[in-house]
Amino acid sequence: MENPHYEMMGGEAAVRSLVDRFYDIMDTDPDASGIRKLHPDDLSGSREKLFMFLSGWLGGPQLYVEKYGHPRLRQRHMPFPIGESERDQWMHCMKKALLDSAMDERLKEQLASSFFKTADFLRNR
Repeated sequence: MENPHYEMMGGEAAVRSLVDRFYDIMDTDPDASGIRKLHPDDLSGSREKLFMFLSGWLGGPQLYVEKYGHPRLRQRHMPFPIGESERDQWMHCMKKALLDSAMDERLKEQLASSFFKTADFLRNR
């Protein structure tokens, strides 16, 4: 079944806005300092990769796959220590970004649940 979230949340502009807000929060919120340290000083590459990945993950254009191939999320995240704390910090940023977005509350809840499952899947510690 096709994932309709991309269009439901507002397409490319909404995904870009969510990603930008997510990284703005990560970059400034002391509660996210642990995961911020796992990222490069310049977040522009991280922003672009997450935007491209989420575009396809949410049911829109498969931008990440077209440029980099299969995401292989666990493999790509293996070099980084990801435990419950890192998962929770990532979710803290994403939940705040979702709260600040202009989309249906039910959709925000669905996305938060899906994001949590994916973030939890990436734990390697």
